[in-house]
Amino acid sequence: MQIQCPTIILLFRKIFPHSHRAKLLREMLFYPGVFLILSAAGFSQSPHPQRPGVSTPGVKRAMTELHPDATFAVEGQPDWMVVTDDAVWVTSSNVNHVVRLDASTNRGTTIVTIDKPCSGLAAGFGSLWVPSCGKHALVRVDPRSGRIVAVIPAGPADSEGGIAVGAGSVWLATDKKGVLSRVDPQTNQISANISVPSGSYGVTFADDAVWITSTEHSVLTRVDPASNKAAISIPVGPKPRFLTAGAASVWTLNQGDGTISRVDTKTNKLITNIAVGIPGPGGEIAYGEGSVWATIFQIPLSRIDPATNTVVQQWTGAGGDSVRIGHKSIWLTDLAHGRVWRLSPHLP
Repeated sequence: MQIQCPTIILLFRKIFPHSHRAKLLREMLFYPGVFLILSAAGFSQSPHPQRPGVSTPGVKRAMTELHPDATFAVEGQPDWMVVTDDAVWVTSSNVNHVVRLDASTNRGTTIVTIDKPCSGLAAGFGSLWVPSCGKHALVRVDPRSGRIVAVIPAGPADSEGGIAVGAGSVWLATDKKGVLSRVDPQTNQISANISVPSGSYGVTFADDAVWITSTEHSVLTRVDPASNKAAISIPVGPKPRFLTAGAASVWTLNQGDGTISRVDTKTNKLITNIAVGIPGPGGEIAYGEGSVWATIFQIPLSRIDPATNTVVQQWTGAGGDSVRIGHKSIWLTDLAHGRVWRLSPHLP
């Protein structure tokens, strides 16, 4: 059985180093013998179980039913995104690009060259902040000129993680042993290294606190910026990685069982684990337009209603891997086919 293109990309993103992925993917795509080797090794089918999604009647629909307001062709494999005042920026690691998508004209404009951008993308303090797996550093970019203004020796702990801005600082997990680094944008230097549970990668900022997930310990940790200490670790679903904040909550996408955990940011208590049916590596989650949105290969878009803590819409088919909400739109990558879709949040 032929391996699906999204499966190939997902497998290589998780297993092979960035420096080898592009070459290996080319060999797989253009040399049939490689497919035979993989087939003999047991990779003739997806290396991960089929994602079941939800079974609620009337919730599932096909991606082919969606009609984007705009489609952006992005060279390579568009992945991480961040929304700014006038644009959306997207990384494409395999071609070393960070690309500006103009929200007014629906056209790609500035391209910044950065060695293997990975592990999220953030905007703040008049800059873009781009973790680089190639340079093992945090790269600061002027979004107006596209010029690199600083390269900070704070390499991401993992290629799949996150970066956040808040409390006058930039926050990035820099060691899988459990280190959250605080970067001062005034000096472009690390001002603190904070001990967090090992295997912590995903980061967001909400309600005057930094929140970071640990896939190793299945907890969400709240970090106090005033003391630079972890305040509490809250058990959530298995193997949480990506997270978002909204509706007085932090929401974690749990790769272990495909649930989404909701944690109250005031009480630090788990409210519920929501069955979404999107287990396995990859994916992302975002909050906006009154909903939580999750994406993963095979099921590119799921919408969760915070009022009911249930999946109310879920689309299956091709596409997915990164999602952001901004400029009154959903921005969804189709990593396998080199494009970004701009969609109305009022989907049928």
